[in-house]
Amino acid sequence: MSCGAEPGQGLGMWPQGDSTAPVDVPKVPDSRGDSDGPRRGSLCDRHCAAINNVQGDLGELGCHLHRPLSPTATSTPSCCQQHSEEVCESCVVKTTLTAENAVEANKLSNNYKFGFKKWKSHVTARPWEDRSEIVKELYSDLNVIRGSGGSTLTCGNVLYLLLFGWWLSLLYILVAAVMFLTVLGAPYGRLCWDLAGYFLWPFGKVIQKVEVPKSHQVCEAGVGESSALLGGPTPRRWLPRCRVGTGYWRRAGTVAWLCLGYPPLALAHGLVCVTAWLLIVLIPVAKLSARAASRVLLLPPERALIRRLRMTEVPLEGEVILCCYRAANPYYYKYAVDGINVFAVNLLPLVLVTLVLGYVDSPNHLTGSAVKFTLALLSIMPLSYYIGMAIASISAQSNFAVGAVVNATFGSITELTFYITALIKGSREGNRCYAEVVKSALTGTLVGCVLFVPGLCMVIGGIRHQEQRFNSRSAGVSSALLFLSVGGVFAPTLFSKVYGKLVCGECHNVTQNPLGHYLCHNCHFDLMDNNGTLYYSHVQPLVYTVSILLPAAYLIGLFFTLKTHTHIYDIHVSDCHSECPQMSWLLLSLLWSVPHISALSTVPGHHHSAVVHWSRWRAVVILLLSTLCMSACADLATEHISPILTNSTISQYFIGVTVLAMVPELPEIVNGIQFALQNNLSLSIEIGNSIAVQVCMLQIPILVLFTIFYPTNFTLVFSDLHVYASMFSVVLMNYIFMDGKCDYFQGTVLVMVYFILLAVYFFAPSPSGC
Repeated sequence: MSCGAEPGQGLGMWPQGDSTAPVDVPKVPDSRGDSDGPRRGSLCDRHCAAINNVQGDLGELGCHLHRPLSPTATSTPSCCQQHSEEVCESCVVKTTLTAENAVEANKLSNNYKFGFKKWKSHVTARPWEDRSEIVKELYSDLNVIRGSGGSTLTCGNVLYLLLFGWWLSLLYILVAAVMFLTVLGAPYGRLCWDLAGYFLWPFGKVIQKVEVPKSHQVCEAGVGESSALLGGPTPRRWLPRCRVGTGYWRRAGTVAWLCLGYPPLALAHGLVCVTAWLLIVLIPVAKLSARAASRVLLLPPERALIRRLRMTEVPLEGEVILCCYRAANPYYYKYAVDGINVFAVNLLPLVLVTLVLGYVDSPNHLTGSAVKFTLALLSIMPLSYYIGMAIASISAQSNFAVGAVVNATFGSITELTFYITALIKGSREGNRCYAEVVKSALTGTLVGCVLFVPGLCMVIGGIRHQEQRFNSRSAGVSSALLFLSVGGVFAPTLFSKVYGKLVCGECHNVTQNPLGHYLCHNCHFDLMDNNGTLYYSHVQPLVYTVSILLPAAYLIGLFFTLKTHTHIYDIHVSDCHSECPQMSWLLLSLLWSVPHISALSTVPGHHHSAVVHWSRWRAVVILLLSTLCMSACADLATEHISPILTNSTISQYFIGVTVLAMVPELPEIVNGIQFALQNNLSLSIEIGNSIAVQVCMLQIPILVLFTIFYPTNFTLVFSDLHVYASMFSVVLMNYIFMDGKCDYFQGTVLVMVYFILLAVYFFAPSPSGC
């Protein structure tokens, strides 16, 4: 008896596409709303011990249940009902997730650790039997004959005909004519003629490799020969082609085919393969073309058999090389190559194109700065994915200390690489606009991760789930750190507003009266008055103090959540899903609530050996190469952003807040959406909060530290617009997340507020110095 839980399944969400249904378990009173009351440890410890005993009994049961669940199995909820929620709060603080192996279990637990990158994709190969039928079809070869494939007249098949089928068929006819003219290649000409009809509409047809007997009796038997499998005469077009002449002439025909016929067809199939692969939904066509070029066209013509399948027809003996029913499959967005999503695979060549164009075509003879900037920015997306995958793989295969160091070192490498290269370029050119763009990007990342990322996840997840719940206590820890970090980051700005001297330029007397009103532009607080006494004596020491305190607070947060108060995130990762479905669902219901990593125990049952996609050394090499390519792409982006900043009619604020801030975070946004669809909104929220906290507590202090060793125009004094937008976003986010539950309407509110702030930045005048 096997459980139907998909590995990495979100909390409170039953598996989809599986026949195993959850057992009916009485609901546990929700204690997540009340988390601030006193806790009587001795009483709760006894109740929690009882729940842990239920888990421990799984080993004695041997992960097999032969009787229905009895009411006594759910005694813990009745126990908690006898006491107040605050007394028994710790009785329901543990959640059970399922994992196939220890490496995957470590990755799942890392998702709930503060300061670790949240990663949705698997870092190990999933067992084939745990895959759904939809996913199995994606990875199946096109060599399986189905009993009934249904109608082949589909939109995807028609699209294939319009994009590839007609001209492929025409090309085969032309090649067939050429091979007939050579006389020696006549057998290949007949093969191309048959393939012309096949590739015009290959659906419901099969190409088989048949064995030719040593004797030539098959050729001499003629049409009247009967087939024992088919029970009737075999049509002439189904018979294997007879040999033409002696071996010498046959070899000459093969040479003519390899010189005249095969190259243009292989080139055409390669073009079809690349185009269909890039379109993703047409990957079956890419597989079809690749197999045709590598197998079918290299077969001797007498061994290739092309026939149309019929409903009542018994297949001939022989190896099936090609059998396709559908040209398109919309689920190919889930397709992965060695653990890498197909989108990241398709975008990887873009990185090579960007680097070649950027460094070879420096004078912009082939393309302009706008094209190179766009390519460099798009190249950051796949590199961010590879960096995230490498970090998750290393952390899942290493101990806690190594994982923490890798996440702290490379977790923000994408953003820091771009910011530092932009500041260096601005310092060399003496242009303050780059520093303002970096500040806008920092603010845009903060606002986007606080409003847009959780809001979008709430909307998309709320479409599938009417109401989603999350751990308000763990979210409260991130919110407290976010409040602290925002206050610390903007403390020098508020200090300069209070003690700075307001200086305005371009003032005009509106009333033509010396005592009347003046209209001024480009007003700012001058911190360099009196030879910079205010800045160097007061503001700069405050900036350095804040830059030391914020990373210290980050370390304290790590120690608080991962060492002293681990009960805030309580999650139990088990691999028992393969053998004991009813007990695992019972534990999921009993131990509902907040995530935590207190125990990584394995329950006796069905175990799978971990086959990692990337080993530790391979992940380290990919991480370093991706970081190096990221630095090069960031350098190209900052090199070619100058014409966009100077010639664009859009505010530089808007460019920094949107494009430069959110494009590197697209892989994180995708991860958050996937978690929300699995009803695991806790991780969706933590993704945004973690990025926002890292921006304030790690990235900004690192930039301040960088300016000490390499003087730039970057100062930790932001414009009023940045201050108001960031503080309002943090306050609104904490108000929405106060009750520990949400729906798509609250997510819509967050997204709408984010777009309103974008409109403000769009119509805002450019910052001073740009």
